[in-house]
Amino acid sequence: MQIGMIGLGRMGANMVRRLHQGGHDCVVFDRSRAAVQGLAAEGMTPASSVQDFVSKLSRPRAIWLMLPAAVVDASIAELTPLLDAGDIIIDGGNSYYKDDIARAKSLAPKSIQYVDVGVSGGTWGLERGYCLMMGGQKQTVAHLQPIFATLAPGVATAPRTEGCSGEPSTAEIGYLHCGQEGAGHFVKMVHNGIEYGMMAAYAEGFNLLRHANVGGVSLHVDAETTPLREPDAFRYEIDVAQVAELWRRGSVVSSWLLDLTAHALQSDADLSKFSGQVSDSGEGRWTSIAAIESGTPAPVLTAALFNRFTSRGEADYGSKLLSALRFEFGGHNEKK
Repeated sequence: MQIGMIGLGRMGANMVRRLHQGGHDCVVFDRSRAAVQGLAAEGMTPASSVQDFVSKLSRPRAIWLMLPAAVVDASIAELTPLLDAGDIIIDGGNSYYKDDIARAKSLAPKSIQYVDVGVSGGTWGLERGYCLMMGGQKQTVAHLQPIFATLAPGVATAPRTEGCSGEPSTAEIGYLHCGQEGAGHFVKMVHNGIEYGMMAAYAEGFNLLRHANVGGVSLHVDAETTPLREPDAFRYEIDVAQVAELWRRGSVVSSWLLDLTAHALQSDADLSKFSGQVSDSGEGRWTSIAAIESGTPAPVLTAALFNRFTSRGEADYGSKLLSALRFEFGGHNEKK
C-alpha cells in the first residue's frame, strides 16, 4: 500500500522505515532536507515540497502526519487545498482529542477523511513495533489496516491472555479501532497519564532504596530538623541497579519501563547526566482535565503530573512562602 509521511523526526523516520521494510510504497517529506535525503538513500520516494509530496501520491491519498501537536493544524491547512474527496489525513502525533473532533468536522464538507492514531513505542518501535490506537470512521480505518498491521508488534510479542481463542483480534496484534474521531487520541492520552503514574512510582521507590543508608550518614542536629529516631534501621547500602535487574525477573512490578530503568541505572547509577527537571508534553494535563470534566477520580495520575511541575521549579515560590510563614509565626530561620 502507498503511504505518505510528513515529519521525519525520531518517531516518523523509524515508522516509515518499518513500513518500507514491510513492503509499502513510502513517499516522505520533512522541512529538513537531510532527513528526506537520508530516507531516499534507503529506497523511499523523496518530496521537495508539500505540493511535490501530494503529486507523488495516488488517489485516494493516505497522508500520515508525525508532527508536534502545535503545528498539526497549520500542516492540515497547507494540505487541504491540494487534496481531493476521499483522501485521508492521519494524525499520529500526540494531539488533544478535542482538536481531532474539530478537525474532522472542518474536513467533512470537503469529504476528506480524518483518522487520529495514538502511537506508543518510542524510539524502539522500529524493532519492537508500535502499539496503535485509532479513531475515525470504520470504513476509513479498515482501508488503512495494512499500514496498521505492519507497524504493530504482532501477536507473538506477548502470550495470549487466558480465555482468548480463535483468530487473534487486532488488539492482540497491537492495534485497535477505539471509536469515532478523537477516540484514538483519547485512549493514548489516558495511556500516557498512566505512564506518568508508573514512572513516578518507580522513581519514588528507587529513591527510597537510595536513602536506605541514611542511618549511616552524619546528620546535623538542630531544632529545625526532626531527628532520625532509629538510625540502625537505615544502614543498608543497596545496589539499586541490581535491584532493578532483580525485579525484571519474576516480579509483579516488572515491565518495559522497569527494563528501561535497569538500562539507565546500569550505565550510570548516580544519574549524573540528568538534572531532574521532567517535562510534560500535554497528555498528562489533558488526562487530568478529562478526569475532572467527567467526574472520574484520578489522584495518582494527577499527583504524578504535579510532581513534574515541581521538578521544574514551579513550586519554588510556594516553598519560599512556607519558609516565610514558619519564620513569621515561630521565628524559624531557614537551614543553609
